[in-house]
Amino acid sequence: MNDNHIGAGDDVGNPSENFPHQPVLYQEVLDALKPEPGRDFLDGTLGAGGHAEGILKASSPDGRLLGLDIDQQAIAIAQQRLKPFSDRVVIRQASYKDAPAVLEELGWQKVQGILLDLGVSSMQIDWSDRGFSFMAEGPLDMRFNRETGPSAADLVNSLEEKELADILWKFGEERYSRRIARAIVNERPIHHTHDLVRVIKTAVPGYESHIHPATRTFQALRIATNKELETISSSLPGLVDCLNPGGRIAVISFHSLEDRIVKQFFKQESKDCICPPEQPICTCGHIASIDIITKKPIRASEDEINKNPRARSARLRVAQKK
Repeated sequence: MNDNHIGAGDDVGNPSENFPHQPVLYQEVLDALKPEPGRDFLDGTLGAGGHAEGILKASSPDGRLLGLDIDQQAIAIAQQRLKPFSDRVVIRQASYKDAPAVLEELGWQKVQGILLDLGVSSMQIDWSDRGFSFMAEGPLDMRFNRETGPSAADLVNSLEEKELADILWKFGEERYSRRIARAIVNERPIHHTHDLVRVIKTAVPGYESHIHPATRTFQALRIATNKELETISSSLPGLVDCLNPGGRIAVISFHSLEDRIVKQFFKQESKDCICPPEQPICTCGHIASIDIITKKPIRASEDEINKNPRARSARLRVAQKK
């Protein structure tokens, strides 16, 4: 979902100036998925459609792509961007966890490539009314899909202090989680981003770090609001099942919590046995379903980081279906 402000690869053409948000690790994703004509692909986090555009161009003239996203604003932009590809692209408002059901509904069999670009996009951060940014004033919403579920404000204003502290520690790795949670409870109700930032700064006035003191709290609340980590964990097995033999899944993550889930899943599913090491005889019956293509995650080049500092934390992992 992270379509960022960087230049796309020239070999498949740059997107129109009408769509300034360009995808992180653009060429690396195309190199990993190897789009070909006559193949079907799934972009489970469509965003502004930058990666999808590259896949569709590289799989011309008859490759198809299913694009999923739960964010209506992002879908509206992607629909305009991908309009030239006509019936080669199908777009649905749905989570990537629903991909198997959507593919079945469309009558598609397996796909040759799957992309997940996890987390929040620069485009969403730039929309101040969405509440993702601690640098902009807006309602404390943070939902990818604003039509369903509790907002970040709902969590902030309803959870017990311990629950809030646990969220900030677990999803934000915030060392001042208890102090911030206590301050939030004392200051609520809190309904706007700048009010929350003010509370955080008051709670940790001596916070010394190279990052903004609200960074980890906003990350934690966003992850909790959208149930991001549990969605990743529960979705990966079904997504691998959607691949053709030899098909690839590429996952871009932006922080260690996401990346750890993907890394551990790839590691487990690339083994024929997942019994404890001390167990002398295998009893699990597990059969490896993938081969790991990237032994270490692919990172953005210095050139890309210079053009888009947000790409610095991006990690791309790729696996291939057996």
